[in-house]
Amino acid sequence: MRVGIIALLHESNTFVTPPTTIRNFEENLLVRGEAVRTAMEGTHHEIGGFFEGLAAAGAEAVPIFAARAIPSGTITAETYQTLWHRLREALEAAPAFDGLLIAPHGATVSEPFPDADGQWMRSVRQMVGHACPIIGTLDAHANLSPQMVEATDALIAYRTNPHLDQRERGCEAADLMVRTLRGEISPVQAAAFPPLVINIERQLTAEPHLVPVYHHAAEIRERPGILSSSLLLGFPYADVPEMGAACVVVADGDRDLARRAADELGQDLWDRRADFVGQFISVPEAIARAKELSEPVCLLDMGDNVGGGAPADGTFLAEALLSSGMKSLACLYDPEVVERCRNEAVGSLVDLAIGAKTDRLHGVPLRGTFAVRGHSDGRYSEAQARHGGIREYDQGATVVLQHAGGLTLIVNSRRTPPFSLGQIRSCGLEPRDFHALAAKGVNAPVAAYQEVCPHFIRVNTPGCTTADVHQLTFQHRRRPLYPFEGGDEGLGTRD
Repeated sequence: MRVGIIALLHESNTFVTPPTTIRNFEENLLVRGEAVRTAMEGTHHEIGGFFEGLAAAGAEAVPIFAARAIPSGTITAETYQTLWHRLREALEAAPAFDGLLIAPHGATVSEPFPDADGQWMRSVRQMVGHACPIIGTLDAHANLSPQMVEATDALIAYRTNPHLDQRERGCEAADLMVRTLRGEISPVQAAAFPPLVINIERQLTAEPHLVPVYHHAAEIRERPGILSSSLLLGFPYADVPEMGAACVVVADGDRDLARRAADELGQDLWDRRADFVGQFISVPEAIARAKELSEPVCLLDMGDNVGGGAPADGTFLAEALLSSGMKSLACLYDPEVVERCRNEAVGSLVDLAIGAKTDRLHGVPLRGTFAVRGHSDGRYSEAQARHGGIREYDQGATVVLQHAGGLTLIVNSRRTPPFSLGQIRSCGLEPRDFHALAAKGVNAPVAAYQEVCPHFIRVNTPGCTTADVHQLTFQHRRRPLYPFEGGDEGLGTRD
C-alpha cells in the first residue's frame, strides 16, 4: 500500500486588511516530496499522525506537498494560483499511490475562491479520479462546505480546542485509509449544517456547554456501522456562505445511516444554540478581576487574536496593564521598534512608541520610556503537544523592554501566536514571575499557559477578531443565521 500525503493549511480572516501572500507561506512551511517528511514527521501535527499511522500498518507514505501560513488575511489570487500550481505539479510528479491523505484547514479563503479548500480538494479529486480514496482531516474551526464533502470519502475533525489531538486524528485518518485499501471498509459520509454560529468565546471544548455535544458525537462513533463523527465549530471571521457550525459523519457503506446520524448531531447543536452565544468581559472589568487574584492570571486578548489572523500589535490590553501598576507581561509585533533597539545595550533607556502600527482598530501606539532588558533571535522549540502542532518557531529578531510602571514587553519582528511558553522563556523570562500575562488569543493559548496560570480571563478587546461578531459587517454569510437572526426559523440543513 502506497499512500500520498498533501496539506494546504491557512485560516483566512476576511476582516484583516493586509492580504496573505506567498511570502507568508515561505516564512512558515512550503515544501514538497521528502522535505514534507523532514519538516513534519516528528511533529504533533496531523501530518505527523499520517506518517505514524501508515508506518504502523506497514503502508508506505508518499509525501507530495505541504504548505502552511500563520492565520492572516484573504489569500491573493496570485498566491492561490502559485500554491495550486505547485501542488498540482508535485502531484503529477509523485510516484504512483493507492490512496491520498489530505490535510486542508477548512477555513481558507482566496480572492478567486471563497471556498478555497473545497476548490483545491475538488481539483485534486478530478486529477486522481474516484477510484482513489481520499481521506482528510479538518481543523475544528473549519467552515465545512458541501464541496469539501463531495470531494472526499471521509473527513475527520480535531476533537479538542485547544487543538491537542491533531497527531491522533492524523493516525485515525491513516487507519481508515489502510482499512479502506485492504477492502475491510467502504467509507461514505454525510454532513449537516445547522444555521448557527458558535461564538469564539464559547469554543473551549472542555467547558460545560460543549461537553455534552462532544459526548453525543462520541456515542455516535460507537454505533454499529459508524466509522467516525465530527463537529465543526466554525471560524466566524471568514465572511463566506459556509461560515458557521457543521457536523460530518462517516459510515461503512451506508450513506443513509451517515445522514441520519449527522442530522441528529446537527439537531443537538441547534437545540443548544443559546449556550453558544458569547459572554463578554470589558477591559476595565478584566483588570479589576486580575488585581483581586493572588496567583498568576492570563488575560486573553480576544480582539487581537493572532491565531485568528489579527495583526498582533493591538495595545488596548498592554495600555491597561501599564496603567494598573501590576507586574505584567505582554507581547507586541513591531519590527520598527525591534530595528530601533537592535543596537541598544542592555540597560539603555529608550523613548518609544510601540505597537498599533497596522491600523487604529487595535489601539494607538504605547508611548513611554523603556529599558532594554535583552535581545533574542526569536527561535525556540516546543516539545509538548500544543495548539497548532508546531514544533519549531521563529518570531524573528526580538527585544525585551521594561517600563518602570511594571509592564514588560516582548517585541518581535514576526507575527507569532502565543501557542508556546517558549516564546517567553527563549527571551530569558520566567512566566511565573509575573502577576498578569497577556496572550493574544481566545482558547488556543490555554494549552501552554495553564502550566503557569491557574486563572484565565477572556477580555472583550476591540479588533478584527472581536468576539462580539455583531460588530463585524458581513456581506456574504448565509441567512438566517443564529444569533444574527432570531432562532425561531427552525433547523435548516444542506448537503
